[in-house]
Parts: sequence; structure tokens; C-alpha cells
Amino acid sequence: MELKDKVAVVTGGASGIGRALCRRFAQEGAQVVVADVDEQGATEVAESIAGLAVKTDVGVEADLIQLVTKATESFGRVDLFCSNAGIALDGGPEASDDGWQRIWSVNVMAHIYAARAVLPQMLERGDGYLLQTASAAGLLTQVGSAPYSVTKHAAVAFAEWLAITYGDQGIKVSCLCPQGVRTNMLERARGGAFLREGALDPDRVAGIVVAGLRAEGFLILPHPEVLEYFRRKSDDYDRWIRGMRRLNEHVKAIIAEEEGH
Repeated sequence: MELKDKVAVVTGGASGIGRALCRRFAQEGAQVVVADVDEQGATEVAESIAGLAVKTDVGVEADLIQLVTKATESFGRVDLFCSNAGIALDGGPEASDDGWQRIWSVNVMAHIYAARAVLPQMLERGDGYLLQTASAAGLLTQVGSAPYSVTKHAAVAFAEWLAITYGDQGIKVSCLCPQGVRTNMLERARGGAFLREGALDPDRVAGIVVAGLRAEGFLILPHPEVLEYFRRKSDDYDRWIRGMRRLNEHVKAIIAEEEGH
């Protein structure tokens, strides 16, 4: 996909990767709809790129329907829907039910709500692009966070299903799976030091996304090493799990040091 003269919707567009995507898409000549629960932040980004801001809680289906409706009313169609918004939650099974439900709504159901809302017009045209932001955690795992790992795996699975089911009907699907990116989420992450060392700037990720959209491949991997890790996982699952156990212990030591234990 070439972005010039396309209409792109980006959720989580007020900050981080989403903000970088909005700005880069606009530079490429796209008309951009900036969606975020942070209305002021979305408005600031939209004003800087002559786009449209729409306050959106992606965990609420009515908000996604309204987002697609406003984008279509304003620009006639949606060519590219970037389901980018996401949240993190530390812990395992002991994490609260409310926490599990919220991260499931934002990291998984939001992709489903978006597809429900935008696919009908894309299928009618026989053309459209869905970009799902997941994470390397969706291909591998996230030590210290079962909720994040589970929901990002589910996001990748749904993107796969969309690509398989609608690929012959003109719908293109890409899944963005970065490791560390210099965002507020990474800065707040407990034990995130091991990811910060190789973290990429969001603008760099946005450039890689533009190239990935042009190539129309399924996986967009800002960190190429993720593909090698993924291969190692599939080649010898037990060995990979043993290696991840060692990483888990390393991260626990980092957290203990950060917290002064």
C-alpha cells in the first residue's frame, strides 16, 4: 500500500507508536484520523497534521463504531485501519479480574470491534488494509506479565485469522510485533531495563511500518532478531522455555535491584 491520498485511522494515536504513525502517515500524504481515549492528546496530534481527532475508548464497541462512522462521513471511506492502542498489566493468575477484563478488552476485543465496524465497507469495495499492533510478546512471551502475553498472543491469532479468511477478498492484513520501543509503557515497565537497551524510537518504528505496508507482508518486525527467536521457539520448544526461564530469573533480579531489595 502506498499511503498517498489514503484515509488512515490510528487508535492510540495520541502518544507513542500511534502518534509516530499518525505523523509519518501524514508525511506520506494520507488523511489521518487520530483516535485516543486522551481527547486533548489526540486533538494536539490531529492539529499538527491537519487530521481529525476522535475521542475513542477502544474497549467499548460503540466507540469503535462511532470512530469508523465519523471517519467515513468526513473522508468517504477508510482505507487503512491501524488497531494500535494497547495497555500493559503486570502479574500472573493473581491479577485482578477487573485488570484481566480491561486488558482483554483493549488488547484483543478492540481488534475485533474494529474489524466488525470497518470490514463491511472494505469488503464491499474489495479493498482495504488492517494493521494490528501486537508485540514480540505475541510471538514469544512477556516475562512478568501473563495478561500481556496472553492478550498479545490472541491479537496475533486474530490477525492471522483475518489474513486467511479475507485475503482472497482484497483485504490485506499486517501484524506489527516490536520488542522495546521508547514509549511511556516501556518506561513504566517493571524490569524493563533489558528491553530498553535495544529499544527503538517510535519514529523509527513508524518508518519501518510504512515500508512494511508497502511490501504488504504479514509480519512487520522492527527488531529483526525477533524472527530468529521465533524460529528457535518452533525448532525446539523445550529448549526455548528453558532459556526463557533464565531470562525470567534475570528480570526478577533487575526488579529486585530497581526496588532496592
